[in-house]
Amino acid sequence: MYDTMAQDGVPGGSPHIHLACGEAYVVIGGSGAVQTLSAAGFAEYELKSGTVLWFTPGTVHRLVNHGGLEIVVVMANSGLPEAGDAVLTFPPEVLADPDRYAEAVALPDGGRPGADITAAYRRRDLAIEGFQRLREGGPEALADFYAAAVRLKQSQLAGWRTRWRDGALRAATVTGEQLDALERGDPGHLLEAAVHAQPQPVEHGRLGMCGLLDTYPPPRN
Repeated sequence: MYDTMAQDGVPGGSPHIHLACGEAYVVIGGSGAVQTLSAAGFAEYELKSGTVLWFTPGTVHRLVNHGGLEIVVVMANSGLPEAGDAVLTFPPEVLADPDRYAEAVALPDGGRPGADITAAYRRRDLAIEGFQRLREGGPEALADFYAAAVRLKQSQLAGWRTRWRDGALRAATVTGEQLDALERGDPGHLLEAAVHAQPQPVEHGRLGMCGLLDTYPPPRN
């Protein structure tokens, strides 16, 4: 996780939401916290080695690094988060302008390993400015942020639906077919058992919203 100080004096990452995906953290080292904002209000949860924490779409989340925080992040929906499902908590005037949002969220060379990290810090600080305004504005400000986030992503929804249909929905459908087969006493799918392994991440140190990412692609059947 990023360990530099943001403009409010707290070290960590960029607050944001996911519109259609759940997210889970498995803490494997260090300590920190995650600050959240939802219709239930603001909350902060301690993170330490061994902690597992997960949340549903619409939860604004901001990771805080108290020292050496390392996390395994598991995302739902077969790569949908990487297809633009996240929205950073930029101020309303940025969210209202798709071109301005795209410029604010962009990273040099797409954030590939070795890219200029100061750009990630700049967009984090802008997201924290918006996050502070959301906390101060209460439920009405949060509702306005959700509405702006949905408008911002409307043009991408058809692609997201295709990814969901070919990934998460297909996996659930296959499970249903397997249960039907088991009820018939048919073990045929068991004969297709297989093992898949990926010994290393596909890249190390990609600039993420909350830290440097070692990334694994979503599994494909």
